[in-house]
Amino acid sequence: MGGIAFLKGHGTQNDFVLLPDPDGRLDLTEARVAALCDRQRGLGADGVLRVVRSKALGVSSEGEWFMDYRNADGSIAEMCGNGVRVFARYLVDEGLVTGDFIVGTRAGDRPVQVHPDRSVTVQMGPATIIGASVTMVAGRPFSGVAVNVGNPHLVSVVDDDVDTLDLRDQPDFDQDFFPDGVNLEFINPLGGDVLKMRVHERGVGETRACGTGTVAAVAAHLHNAGTDTGAATVEIPGGVVQVTISKGASTLTGPAEIVARGELDEKWWANA
Repeated sequence: MGGIAFLKGHGTQNDFVLLPDPDGRLDLTEARVAALCDRQRGLGADGVLRVVRSKALGVSSEGEWFMDYRNADGSIAEMCGNGVRVFARYLVDEGLVTGDFIVGTRAGDRPVQVHPDRSVTVQMGPATIIGASVTMVAGRPFSGVAVNVGNPHLVSVVDDDVDTLDLRDQPDFDQDFFPDGVNLEFINPLGGDVLKMRVHERGVGETRACGTGTVAAVAAHLHNAGTDTGAATVEIPGGVVQVTISKGASTLTGPAEIVARGELDEKWWANA
């Protein structure tokens, strides 16, 4: 057909368009990404994952493959925990990698393991507590713990059910503290090392899940409990993931699904 190949996938209903581009030939502009992710004029997604060789971008990585991740508004992001699971599953399904392997990201190399059921465990690197801040959402202030997971997060414990929160508006946050924007997580501790979470993602809005956000949520929850190691199950609107936090490291385990594949029309791409 001669069009531009794509796949559609999701990790706990955080959905992505994958663009196989091993040699880095696609002109992946901000406008094209935004059009592609638009749910009316494009395929619709929370973000785009370009599958490209590290050497094609001149990236220093121990992994052959680099996850070039873009938010739905076209902005470049450092890391995406749900996206890297979908990315990893694609590499395994296509026979591009074998065994345990490394995916390069802007937040650094991420070792991954794809299990027989195609769930994926990602070594997410350190989840670092960097302070505290306050954000305004729908006219309501939320104080929270700031966490860096290769990208910025603010995690707020909420007394009322997170399902009742209005997350439609853009938040008002401390731009001096978060000069590159921030992902907001709102959590209910349910007891028994289980958290319930909703998320408003930087450059996207509310999504059904956020992988780095679940890691940040568990790190903040443990910090509030006076410790920096432990594990928890996180229930998000799109499903359930498991997170472990250890000294200077963290892991995220969850599902990864490939839903569809096809070709983008070249005229649409040229005009996007």
